[in-house]
Amino acid sequence: MRGMTQPRTRRDVFRLAGYSAAGLALAACGVQGQKAAPPKADAVADYWAKQKKNGKVVFANWPEYMPEDKGPLEKFKQDTGIAYEYKEVIQENAEFFGKADPVLRAGQSLGYDIVVMTNGIQLQHMIELGYAVPLDQSKLPNFQANAGQKYKERSYDPGNKYTVPYTSGVTGIAYNTKYVKDEITSIESLFDPKYKGRVGMMADAQEIANFGMIALGIDPEKSTEADWNKAGEKLKAQRDAGIVRKYYDQSYIDAVSKGDVWLTMAWSGDVFQRQLAGEPVKFVVPAEGGTIWTDNMLIPKGAANPVDALMLMDYLYQPAVAAELDEYIQYVTPVPAVQDLLREKAAAAKGEDKKALEDMVNSALMFPSEADYAKLRSYTQLTTQQEQVFNPIFQSITQA
Repeated sequence: MRGMTQPRTRRDVFRLAGYSAAGLALAACGVQGQKAAPPKADAVADYWAKQKKNGKVVFANWPEYMPEDKGPLEKFKQDTGIAYEYKEVIQENAEFFGKADPVLRAGQSLGYDIVVMTNGIQLQHMIELGYAVPLDQSKLPNFQANAGQKYKERSYDPGNKYTVPYTSGVTGIAYNTKYVKDEITSIESLFDPKYKGRVGMMADAQEIANFGMIALGIDPEKSTEADWNKAGEKLKAQRDAGIVRKYYDQSYIDAVSKGDVWLTMAWSGDVFQRQLAGEPVKFVVPAEGGTIWTDNMLIPKGAANPVDALMLMDYLYQPAVAAELDEYIQYVTPVPAVQDLLREKAAAAKGEDKKALEDMVNSALMFPSEADYAKLRSYTQLTTQQEQVFNPIFQSITQA
């Protein structure tokens, strides 16, 4: 059970700086007035008609997002004859985009055929600036057959024109059952004076904005500037009332485990790891809703091996391959059949392995229910101009 004992540093680095003020400023740098027109269907067909299989693919990903033995990649190599280079070079979205932008703007290649980026501002810029190659949907049969419908309907990339999901996670509420005896079900618990000084909120602007809007019954994906201001007022009142102990980065998980805070905004993968370690931390998607984020595979402009890249992207959507991947990374897979495959594996396993697999299969943190999915929302889609309004509203709360 390789993934069971290792820290999941991928979300650590993403949340520490991926959407920070510095990151947003970097991401916005140089993007104004350079948006690319959406490619026409015949131009996309033309592009792919000229490409051929080269027998090699270079995959850029986050740390600890592939089994150490590279099992799925090795199987891909055996089945297709395509060699691979796997590079754990993406430490945060903003940093990656900041380095990629001048290279791609100059018409040069990044040297990668696949990169993994989280939905949000930097991914949006990659698409808007024409830095992501439009995908040939006819070459994605496994994706079409095995991806959950929800992963074909992402608001940040309708129709999966440029991306296919790698894995997802959920932002909800974690609470320490040693100190909180009530069953937490509502996002309003984070605003309850009963827990004054014992609530953790996230320092990330988009994360707290989502929870502020969801608490008001506003869908972040459809929100307006007026909605942002209303959410900002609610979050400011929460802060001024002394309810929030601290605005956290990744350190929130230690705080709630130790009891420094009793309940907090939380990411599903972090909580699942602590539950496996036997800590008294429970996770819930609030009745009003939570946030779903997705890490996505895309082919960057100038990639040397786009056909090979597309073959690998599609290969990872075979249920058996997706199951091996998800067993290691322990986030939300875009392939629903994985749950049944892990259930079958658990039935044949013994001892600690059996228990660990059963915990995975039955965890809503890896396999959210239909009711949970129905309550999940993505981030607000922002233009560069809107960022200049949105970010100060929420950064003024967390940085005060």
